[in-house]
Amino acid sequence: MGSLAVVAAVLGVVPPVSVAWLAPMLAVHLLWTALFLRVLLREGPLPRWLVAGDVAITVALCLAQRHLVAEEALDSGSSFVAGLVTMTIVVAGVAWSARVAVPVGLVVAGAYLAGVRIASPTHDVAGTLGIHLVQLLAIVMLMTLLRRAVASTDRFLRERARAEIVLMVDGLRREDELKQISSIHETSLHTLTMVGMGTYDAPSPTLRAQVADDLTALEKLRDTPLADPSPIALDTLLDQVAGRASGLDVHRELTPETVPGDVAERFARAVSEALANVALHAGVREAELISSRSGGEIRVEVADAGRGFDQERLPPDRFGVRGSILEAMRSLPGGGAEISSGAHGTRVRLWWRP
Repeated sequence: MGSLAVVAAVLGVVPPVSVAWLAPMLAVHLLWTALFLRVLLREGPLPRWLVAGDVAITVALCLAQRHLVAEEALDSGSSFVAGLVTMTIVVAGVAWSARVAVPVGLVVAGAYLAGVRIASPTHDVAGTLGIHLVQLLAIVMLMTLLRRAVASTDRFLRERARAEIVLMVDGLRREDELKQISSIHETSLHTLTMVGMGTYDAPSPTLRAQVADDLTALEKLRDTPLADPSPIALDTLLDQVAGRASGLDVHRELTPETVPGDVAERFARAVSEALANVALHAGVREAELISSRSGGEIRVEVADAGRGFDQERLPPDRFGVRGSILEAMRSLPGGGAEISSGAHGTRVRLWWRP
C-alpha cells in the first residue's frame, strides 16, 4: 500500500497539487515504507517507534492535503492519503493494544477530516470518515480476539509441557524405586534361597541378623514407599526434554547429576520453553544444551545462533520467557536465571545451588 500510494500520488499531480510539498513528503514516506519492508523480511515484531513514525507521517499527510491531493480525489475519498489512513489504522491495531490503538486511530481519522476541511470546507467526507471508523473497530476487535486466543494457546501448551515433564519425572522416580525394590527383593530372595537349600542346618546369629535386616527394609518400603522421593537424574531428564524438541537438532553435553524432583522439574520446564522459543522465533534449526557443575552450583545453558530479541519489548501476554524460564528458576530457593540476546544469538543460563 505504501508503494501504491507513491505511484498514485505521482499520477495525481495536477493543480492545485504542489510538487514542492509532495516530493519531500513522499520521500519520507518511501523511507518509512522501506523500513517496514526490512522489518517484514526479518520476520520480527513491528517496533513501536516505527509504528509511531508511520502515524506521525500519515497525520502530516492528512493535514497537508490541500497541497497534495487534487479536488476530484477529495470529492470521491479515493486519494492516496485516504488509503494510507486505512493502512495506518490497521498497522496501529496490529502493533498496539486496544487502549492505545483506538485513540491513535481516532487521531488519524480526525486528522484526515481536518485536512479535507482545510483543503475545501464544502467537501463532504462523512462517508470516508465512517469507513475509517469501521476499519478501526474491526481491526481492534480482531486483534483483541487473536491476542486472547494466543494467550489461551500459550497457557494450554505450557500446561501440556508441564504435564509431560511431570510424567517424565515420575517415570524416572518409578524406575529408581523399581531398582531399589529389585535390590531388596534379590537380597531377601537370596536369604530365603540359602535357607531352603539347607545352608544353615542349625540356628545361626548371622542368618538371624540378615533376616532382621531384610524384614526391616521390607517394612520400611511398605510403610513409606514415597515419603522420601528419590533424586532425579537431571541429565537423563534434560536428554528426554531435548529429544522432544520438535523441528530442532539439539547438540547435548550433559554432565551426570542428580537433583531433587522439584528442582529437576524447574530445570526441565525452563529448558523446554527455551528450546520451543528457538524453534519458533530464532530462525535456526540447531541449538546447544549444556549442563555442568562448578563450585557446588549446577548450571544448565541453552544457546542458539539465531536472531535475538529484546526482552524489554516482549508483549505482556507472552508468558513463556517471564514465567516458564525466569520466574520458575528465580522462585526456586538457590536458583536463578538470566537471558542474554543479540545479533549473534540467544543464551539462556539457569543455575541452582543445593
